[in-house]
Amino acid sequence: MEQCLRIRLVMGKDRISELPDALLLKILSFLPTNIVVATSVLSKQWRSLWKLVPNLEFDCEDYESEHYTFSEIVCKSFLSHKAPVLESFRLQFGSEKLNLVDIGLWVGIAFSRHLRELVLDFYPAELRTGTTFTFPSSLCTCNTLETLKLVLRILVDMPSPVVMKSLRTLHLEFVSYKDESSIRNLLSGCPGLEELRLYRGDDSDIEVFTIEVPSLQRLMVHDNNDGPEFWGYLINAPSLKYLLIDELRCPEFCLNAPELMEANIAHVTSITNDKFLGSLTSLKRLLLNLSPLKITYPTGSIFYQLVSLEMYTREAKWWNLLTLMLDNSPKLQVLKLTDHCLNFHKNGLVGGKWNEPKYVPECLLSHLETFVWRRFDWGREEEKEIATYILKNARQLKKATFSTNPIDSEELNKLKERRKVLNELDGVVRASNSCHLVFKFDASYDVSDSS
Repeated sequence: MEQCLRIRLVMGKDRISELPDALLLKILSFLPTNIVVATSVLSKQWRSLWKLVPNLEFDCEDYESEHYTFSEIVCKSFLSHKAPVLESFRLQFGSEKLNLVDIGLWVGIAFSRHLRELVLDFYPAELRTGTTFTFPSSLCTCNTLETLKLVLRILVDMPSPVVMKSLRTLHLEFVSYKDESSIRNLLSGCPGLEELRLYRGDDSDIEVFTIEVPSLQRLMVHDNNDGPEFWGYLINAPSLKYLLIDELRCPEFCLNAPELMEANIAHVTSITNDKFLGSLTSLKRLLLNLSPLKITYPTGSIFYQLVSLEMYTREAKWWNLLTLMLDNSPKLQVLKLTDHCLNFHKNGLVGGKWNEPKYVPECLLSHLETFVWRRFDWGREEEKEIATYILKNARQLKKATFSTNPIDSEELNKLKERRKVLNELDGVVRASNSCHLVFKFDASYDVSDSS
């Protein structure tokens, strides 16, 4: 409130109240509802302005009153609210703060206001208890809803297909499901769904998570469920363009996505079928953060469309997967290698020898133009060998950039050794006469060579 009062006073005059109401409503729409309601005391003009703000956002932790319960405060806000179209309704609640039956009432009122975004975040005081809020199919009847986000202890119970014709974005974050049919009934009732984001933990009642959505274009999966009863994912998404997988421990991941263009695959630890990478051959851009020791590479899978590949260099013997990808990506133009741990030394990684390919990959001979190695480990012999090999054989290379961690006070004695390694790379006879070589070994100091 004090901040609101300070904003009003500029040179002794209330400047903000001179703004058009449409702009004021836009500003207020970014604030939680309790702050928006508080502005009603500023002046007569502001007394009713909050009632037209197209967003309602309530967090039970932000409401403490000697006279009203949290449920009563939310009800009073709904009764006073006059916006003809409700852009969003966000509710963060715990079971000890309100009667869960009230939530269905509020959602129904919001739907009558042509609601476009609904976010429900249920966090009971004790997460280990079995308390859940059931989100039934009776609440999935809004034809104006475009975004639905369900978070934490919410049970998705869909005994029959739902009807949400306008839904474009669906986030299911650590919710639970009554059964596999509830998943299918929810997704089948969203014919226009374009984005699906899943965060999953342990769902003991789910054996196969089926995603069959013809309209789906973006899919993000974060799943640490490694229970023996969970088989994995069965995905049929013919329009899918982008796939992100982060943390996947199930044994199977069957994907049909012939239009897939970009994928970010990380921390996949237990997939056993060799069709996983083989289902990604339509990609143009791919980021891989995988252990070559824990994934089977599909024999004969060629990434004919792949032009950009980024790989993380944290896992042991990661270079074996790099060799396979180079050999099977004939049109690759951009290669990026990254150690995503800024201050983590690789001394603990299992050693090994990088075996130079028997034949130079086609992408090095005719297509690779950009090579970037972030946090290059100048102290590991196999990394120097890989860098040298690429410089020697990439005939179309236009720019190669190597960066290492900034020098700190404890590593000043290693500066000469680091310079020596970089000078050795600089002295490599490059296959491309036009290759521009850039070294970045300090946050404020670059060494470049344009030869």
